[in-house]
Amino acid sequence: MAAHRSGPFKQQNKAHKGGRHRGRGSAQRDGKGRLALKTLSKKARKELSRVDRRHRAIQLRKQKKEAVLAEKRHLGSKDGPPHQVLVVPLHNRISLSEAFQLLQDRDTGTVHLNEWGSTHSFTLLCPHLKHRWVFTSARPGDLHTVLDMAKVADTILFLLDPLEGWDSTGDYCLSCLFAQGLPTYTLAVQGVSGLPSKKQIDARKKLSKAVEKRFPDDKFLLLDTQQEARMLLRHLANQKQRHLAFRDRRAYLFAHAADFVPSEENNLVGTLKISGYVRGQTLNVNSLLHIVGHGDFQMKQIDAPMDPFPLNSSVIKFQKEPGMANEICATDTAADMEEDLKVLMKADPDRQESLQTEVIPDPMEGEQTWPTEEELSEENDFLKESSKVVKKVPKGTSSYQAEWILDEGGESDGEGDEYDDIGHEDFMEEESQSESSEEEEEEECETVTIGESVHDDLYDEKVDEEAEEKMLEKYKQERQEAMFPDEVDTPRDVAARIRFQKYRGLKSFRTSPWDPKENLPLDYARIFQFQNFTTTRKSIFKEVEEKEIEGAEVGWYVILHVSEVPVSVVEYFRRGAPLIAFSLLPHEQKMSVLNMVVKRNPGNTEPVKAKEELIFHCGFRRFRASPLFSQHTAADKHKFQRFLTADVALVVTVYAPITFPPASVLLFKQKSNGMYNLIATGHLLSVDPDRMVIKRVVLSGHPFKIFTKMAVVRYMFFNREDVLWFKPVELRTKWGRRGHIKEPVGTHGHMKCSFDGKLKSQDTVLMNLYKRVFPKWTYDPYVPDPVPWMKSEISSTVLEVDME
Repeated sequence: MAAHRSGPFKQQNKAHKGGRHRGRGSAQRDGKGRLALKTLSKKARKELSRVDRRHRAIQLRKQKKEAVLAEKRHLGSKDGPPHQVLVVPLHNRISLSEAFQLLQDRDTGTVHLNEWGSTHSFTLLCPHLKHRWVFTSARPGDLHTVLDMAKVADTILFLLDPLEGWDSTGDYCLSCLFAQGLPTYTLAVQGVSGLPSKKQIDARKKLSKAVEKRFPDDKFLLLDTQQEARMLLRHLANQKQRHLAFRDRRAYLFAHAADFVPSEENNLVGTLKISGYVRGQTLNVNSLLHIVGHGDFQMKQIDAPMDPFPLNSSVIKFQKEPGMANEICATDTAADMEEDLKVLMKADPDRQESLQTEVIPDPMEGEQTWPTEEELSEENDFLKESSKVVKKVPKGTSSYQAEWILDEGGESDGEGDEYDDIGHEDFMEEESQSESSEEEEEEECETVTIGESVHDDLYDEKVDEEAEEKMLEKYKQERQEAMFPDEVDTPRDVAARIRFQKYRGLKSFRTSPWDPKENLPLDYARIFQFQNFTTTRKSIFKEVEEKEIEGAEVGWYVILHVSEVPVSVVEYFRRGAPLIAFSLLPHEQKMSVLNMVVKRNPGNTEPVKAKEELIFHCGFRRFRASPLFSQHTAADKHKFQRFLTADVALVVTVYAPITFPPASVLLFKQKSNGMYNLIATGHLLSVDPDRMVIKRVVLSGHPFKIFTKMAVVRYMFFNREDVLWFKPVELRTKWGRRGHIKEPVGTHGHMKCSFDGKLKSQDTVLMNLYKRVFPKWTYDPYVPDPVPWMKSEISSTVLEVDME
């Protein structure tokens, strides 16, 4: 029987490639103990089983949960600082007096009315909840106050209107707070019970829809009765805290009291004693202290008095009768703090941070030093060699004979002159070939110049100057309508080579080299620069997290002795403004160049020009400065923007003290009436003086006569010398042609140019010139609040509560 033979259409499967898909065991057997390079160089990674991985995930989840619970228990407890709550009414119909009366419940705990300057707030001690609060308030119209107090507040309590939620002022305040960074916040509605019962449900539905636009995942609570106030307090105590990065790495303090001791030499400067609770990080007396809106200062010592508001009411010293524990009482703790005052820490002059903010430039730096003896001897030898004189002598004259022969410039009598005239044909002039060639080139240049001058005169006779003027005015009007960016008219009263002498041409703005250390201004000698800013920032943050610092711990009530403080700071506090202090990280008092990425606020359409004075809220700082605007790109050169444009992120560059990111940035512009407009919001990008901001100037011309690849261009320059000066700079057109200047034509600035293609008659010839620009040194840390901190309504509220 014949065997079956497969036909031509039999399926042909690919052969299995066994060597490519080997298992781990076969690879180890073939390797015979050899290890890969990664295994040798890196630490051996221990493989966990499935059960172990599950246990590790459970442990990590448990640790995070315990950390959150520990943070909740620490804030407002007897060992931690009081829970700081900032109450912000977002509508003008909201009554702060009613809200304060509901929160000051006698059945809840002990209430202490604190009078700090003209600022009225209260402290609530609740042993039942094992929590204590400090309630302060600020109106949305007092923008600087709201922003400064939001930087140190643990929770912001927003009071909403039951019908509208918030008005235009409240919406503007919310925009600023969102841009700065919100801590933990809570929404409460006041006045729902005052509405008719049939309209309450509809009002709450409408308000919920309005709140979803700003707070999509949050719900509001009611604040109309004592029971609702207690529920609100319990919600505040159990709420998870949100962190602000710029304050978590620094110690900060909200002043509860302030006292000023003038110095013996000058009454305008003295020692400021600030009392408050330490928050954030441990406060070291050797570090510098920044008072928001006033500047940086040094500390003398830190005192640790008794806590004026302990959670256990039985240990309150200033209560005369124990039966008054649940009554509202006004406290004056200045005398009680002096009884049990302890000096916690004194400043060490050797370890204390310096207040030096600028580098003192040395005017002799870079000058030549006094020469040494070796350099003087070398110079003398060089002078001796260079003192040899080359003379024209007859052929065959020895060096001794040449000494007696006078040269053409020397003194000679009649015989010498006659000798030179007679023997002129017999002498040989020992001149190099280069000198003869230079003379030939000069003769050629003179001949060419004479020929061009004749040609230019013939060309100028055909030019009608009046027609040139009229055409120039027409093109100016056309350019104004087009609004081409960076275009500048060439001045006619000043030569272009003088007007734009600091500018240069670039082959490519992106790839052409530009030395960042070239032609720096004198202000750059005053600033500090990091060799590697990113590495320095990481090392400082790592030191803050890992290193144990000696000083006042978080939650301690302390008195800071701040030296060399002007009296205006305490007067500012006594007028009712809050006094907030932040400790500085290393190098944060030194001046440098800060770069911030900002985006224009859509609600503001007023044009903002570069180098205008603006108000900055950068992290914990508040200052005035005149910034530069530039494009936000990844290149090494960034184009200067004359105006703050909308819908595009720009980089703002200013001289300011060093601040380590992350930090939020808000830009305000002051109106004529003293109020401030929010211009832009963003974040801090870097501290880099080498970031180059390049200003571009575009000179434009119009093709007068067009040939195949040549054209005569006019109106870019107005004299022949300017054309020759800018001849090496490349030209371009609006329609994408590129070219260069060949030669000037005439004396009125016309020039012959060659391009890579034929021009159109409606095209425009452009020349780009660039120069590096720097910001103005206008830094001012003092930014006063334009309006009083509190309204009369708050003072009347406290008077009503005090009368009760």
